[in-house]
Amino acid sequence: MKILVVDDEALARERLCHLLTEIGPPYEVVGEAGNGEEALEKNASLKADLVLMDIRMPGMDGLQAATHLAEDETPPAVIFTTAYEEHALQAFEGSAVDYLLKPVRIERLRKALERAHSLNRAQLQTLEQTQDAMPEYICAHFRGGIKRIPLDEIIYFQADHKYVCAHYEGGEALLEEPLKAFEEQYGDRFLRIHRNALVARNRLIALEKGTDGESLARLTGTDERLQISRRHLPKVRQWLKGGAG
Repeated sequence: MKILVVDDEALARERLCHLLTEIGPPYEVVGEAGNGEEALEKNASLKADLVLMDIRMPGMDGLQAATHLAEDETPPAVIFTTAYEEHALQAFEGSAVDYLLKPVRIERLRKALERAHSLNRAQLQTLEQTQDAMPEYICAHFRGGIKRIPLDEIIYFQADHKYVCAHYEGGEALLEEPLKAFEEQYGDRFLRIHRNALVARNRLIALEKGTDGESLARLTGTDERLQISRRHLPKVRQWLKGGAG
């Protein structure tokens, strides 16, 4: 397995190369790069099977470089290496094979390599070709790890202080992205009914009156009734009548 090591710090590249040499075959370092642009240039000629890449780098960062690499006819697998844990969600949303925190430990690296090795080029091409047909999902921190939650299982998002909670079939999950980010990305699937709530359009089945006269949304999959603000009430009514909303 041909590996390209990408990091803006020479010592970090040296350490990874040393670990890879220690692990040995079938893993072979075929090149190094100091930033995203250089990684793309090197991979164009090396055609690496795997790229071990830092995220925070000057110029084109690792996430941007990975996006470009994924557009190749035969894209390499990508494992991110970084000192910043907050990038984990972005890394997995970008279809990274794995995510390693610095300082990288040899046993953790070995497991990541084994996982990447299980995805050969033919499998990666198949993944690329079927990506559009795969269900969309969001990533959330869950019991010290990362959990993928399919969008079609989410009933509603609700903001609470600095976090957003996704209520889905099977439980709840705290998210770090703001509510507005989900509205902008998935506005065709979720409808804002209040400044603190987005509901799945296909789950919204009725408009009810509360004991205090407030308007409430009834959704399939939950017994909760969510308050609808006056500002968003017209759009909710329009949606229930069959309009675009």
